[in-house]
Amino acid sequence: MTEHSIDRTFWTAALMAAAAAIAGCYSPPEARNSGPETNYSSNRTNTDRTPLTTNSNMSNENTKAEDKTGFAANLPDGFAQPKDSVEKTLLREYGAMFVAQGVTVPRKIVFKDEAEVAAFQSTLRTANETIGGFKVELQAAAMDELRKAMAEAKAQGLSITPRGDDSARRSYNETVSLWKSRVDPALKYWVAKGKMTQAEADRVAGLSTYEQVEEVLKLEEKGIYFAKDLSKSIIYSVAPPGTSQHLSMLALDVCENDNQDVRSILARHKWFQTVVSDLPHFTYLGVEEKDVPSLGLKKTTSGGRSFWVPDI
Repeated sequence: MTEHSIDRTFWTAALMAAAAAIAGCYSPPEARNSGPETNYSSNRTNTDRTPLTTNSNMSNENTKAEDKTGFAANLPDGFAQPKDSVEKTLLREYGAMFVAQGVTVPRKIVFKDEAEVAAFQSTLRTANETIGGFKVELQAAAMDELRKAMAEAKAQGLSITPRGDDSARRSYNETVSLWKSRVDPALKYWVAKGKMTQAEADRVAGLSTYEQVEEVLKLEEKGIYFAKDLSKSIIYSVAPPGTSQHLSMLALDVCENDNQDVRSILARHKWFQTVVSDLPHFTYLGVEEKDVPSLGLKKTTSGGRSFWVPDI
């Protein structure tokens, strides 16, 4: 993902917040089409799938379905409840994708490794197209609406193009590379500044990526920051590995994101901004804007832009 934003005060509060979601895993396999498509039907919605496995950490088993409302009610059946403060915050920051309609969404907040991501991506019905010299691969329904948005933009003398070759689909290993590009230089910096010992830095560097995320966030609570400029949380810079919406092929980084007309066209075709201050990033939600609040998302504004975020 491109630079992500989260306020320091919000981060501290969010790490203490309770989460509202339900436990489980992701969707059953469906036929994958890696080539371009023009005519196809949407996948099933995110509420009618049978999970492949059951998460043993379910802590909301006794909650009656009719008791769930808003964002929680729109999460897919079997969604894995956040098990720690890190996952609670990640759900708040990136969770809009999990209530997208007519597509396949993950049933867990964080993919642990490349194997989990590859297994999930293999269940998806996808379409790809070269746009602005870059290959773009998305879930089929998302690509269908993107093509319609591009056609509308072209009719108005506008364009909608990706920012680069990683603007849509990403692998887990690509998200790890982005993460390490922030963590490794920061560890060297803080050792040189005397804020960490070399032994401490080596210990953090040697952790698994998943364990490292939690450790980095704990260090940031002490003022040892890992963003690119080393003055704020790493979440300003990159999504932790395994959490990027690009892994689910429901996100696109748009070059023309500064143009209000382009943002309006994308919104008319079910693409919205959902990560505050990740300005190029758009998420396919699968519903018209008038129906977005019914998914349990709320509108927040920043810098003259509207973002739809989980109302939790």
